[in-house]
Amino acid sequence: MFAQLSDRLQDVFKDLRGHGSISESNITDALRQVRLALLEADVHYQVAKDFIARVREKSLGQEVLRSISPGQQIVKIFHDELTALLGGDAQPLVLSAPARIMLVGLHGAGKTTSAAKLALLLKKQGKAPLLFALDLHRPAAIDQLATLANQVAVPVFRPSPGETELLPVGRAGLKWAESQTGNVQIFDTAGRLEIDEVLVAELKQLRDFLQPQEVLLVCDAATGQQAVTVATHFHQALGLTGLILTKLDGDARGGAALSLRDVTQQPIKFAGVGEKIDQFESFHPERMAGRILGMGDVVGLVERAAEAIDVEEAARLEKKLRTASFDFNDFLAQFKMLRRMGPLENILGMLPGMSNVKGFSVDEKQLKRVEAIVLSMTPGERKQPDILNARRRQRIARGSGTSVSEVNTVLQRFNQMRKLMKNSGQLKKMMAQVPGAKPFRR
Repeated sequence: MFAQLSDRLQDVFKDLRGHGSISESNITDALRQVRLALLEADVHYQVAKDFIARVREKSLGQEVLRSISPGQQIVKIFHDELTALLGGDAQPLVLSAPARIMLVGLHGAGKTTSAAKLALLLKKQGKAPLLFALDLHRPAAIDQLATLANQVAVPVFRPSPGETELLPVGRAGLKWAESQTGNVQIFDTAGRLEIDEVLVAELKQLRDFLQPQEVLLVCDAATGQQAVTVATHFHQALGLTGLILTKLDGDARGGAALSLRDVTQQPIKFAGVGEKIDQFESFHPERMAGRILGMGDVVGLVERAAEAIDVEEAARLEKKLRTASFDFNDFLAQFKMLRRMGPLENILGMLPGMSNVKGFSVDEKQLKRVEAIVLSMTPGERKQPDILNARRRQRIARGSGTSVSEVNTVLQRFNQMRKLMKNSGQLKKMMAQVPGAKPFRR
């Protein structure tokens, strides 16, 4: 998401940084390009207009134009204004007892999946969530939530088959909750392909009955200007307290996501960043602004690593690398640890400057082929790669659905890595060329 917009903005900034001094004409030309980039990315026209006006006013100040690095100053102004546009500071949930969260949105936006993802996130934070399947119009949604609830080990309330009246089901759900030990209640509600008065009336009745502290709109970030219209209608009808953006890992233009906070004046509280049940995170406007402007998100990267990486396992692997006893079992463990952090392209995109690399991509299919090759080895072969003769390599190629040449390439690169680890002198020379790298000691 935002890749096209990010590329366009970085081209503009690169041009601004190239000027020793900046005139009003330079700023006007740059902002014209930025405005076009925002509109092409599906940012609401009024939001884009107001954003450009604020940036222009601050960029034309004398302290900017006369500074030593005016281009860099303008980039900072963009970052600050983009952060403000996205909501400023991250906004936590309001969870005073009885803590109730009602999820609303159109059919297909990802409400049911987001309910389970939110439950898992709250569970990791020490809460005891309960899930309520209240979509009586789509029986499959009830089964879907039950399945997801089982995956995250969270209790779920299921209405009796054939139930059609929402409020009686809601009452039954609260009665069921009294027998549970949960302290946060998450209600998955019905959606439609488009907003209609029947849907709005049902949701109003449920909201008035439940009195939830949070009414969160689940919004597909890839739906363009429709997302803005949907958010406006739901907010007017229900009084939203926040938004959840789904499918932020997609390749759509995504500019509507920049418009939602400004249009509703309600914070974006969470974002779905992948299809897996754990790819769901709190929304941090400053970090998102940094990603869009190519500055990366090192804090977010460290947080993901802390969740995904077992410290003791990482220390064990590092020790094996240093003693040159690293084998394919260790390689597989390291590979799985890294994959738990999410798609590698997304992870590397969180590093400052990586989004500046044009055409940069990670071939996930190729990574899966490498994993398949290692998994096709016997435990003994992974432990002793030196025994992999031609016959064994042919068997591994057949088992992994790859070619012998691909197997040979994997073995060659693995052996090069082990050889490098044995040669501490060569490694020291290599590390010395890496800025900020610590001295290597065996």
